[in-house]
Amino acid sequence: MSTRELPLIRPSAVRSADWHRNARRARLLSWISLVWMTIEGAVGVFSGIVAGSIALQAFGISSAAEGLASVIVIWRFTGARTLSETSERRAQKLVAVSFWLLVPYVVAEAAYKLVTAAEPETSYLGIGLTLSSLLLMPLLGRMKHRLGATLESAATAGEGTQNILCAYLAAAVLVGLLGNTLFGLWWLDPIAALAVAALAIREGQESWRGEGCCDHC
Repeated sequence: MSTRELPLIRPSAVRSADWHRNARRARLLSWISLVWMTIEGAVGVFSGIVAGSIALQAFGISSAAEGLASVIVIWRFTGARTLSETSERRAQKLVAVSFWLLVPYVVAEAAYKLVTAAEPETSYLGIGLTLSSLLLMPLLGRMKHRLGATLESAATAGEGTQNILCAYLAAAVLVGLLGNTLFGLWWLDPIAALAVAALAIREGQESWRGEGCCDHC
């Protein structure tokens, strides 16, 4: 095997047992996130379609982007890639792209809902789902931010930011659902979706530049 085919390893990086243990923890947290995102995505899209809620649909679809971020981190900390700076840089960029995948659909659908004044129906399933995510996602996000700092992994920190973004989205969608259910404020639903799309653009830019680890840990 030529030197060109070997993973790029930092000269100082004969990694400690603690570092490898934290890498395994990062991978495990990503697997937990992936399982939850699969459930969250299916329930969010289904309940959003039934209720006619673009914010709830966006919430479900965003789970695919977040699940992609989890897959990327699992890939990054598997096998020889665990010690590869090249894999870390690639993972960091891919996580950034995952932030942006949601934006076009959400903006188009939210604008359509505002123009047509389409009112969503009440979704108690959606309310329960967003409450669950609001409780779980910040916990996962903070744990990944700490691991990102320990591992010097912007990809891991970026995935943690994805989880925090999910909590923001859950809060925004919950406000929209409750506002519509209790007070008939239908326009809160698309406005909430647009706010989250703007946040996703900003967080994607920061992750692309590798700022997620330093700024959030």
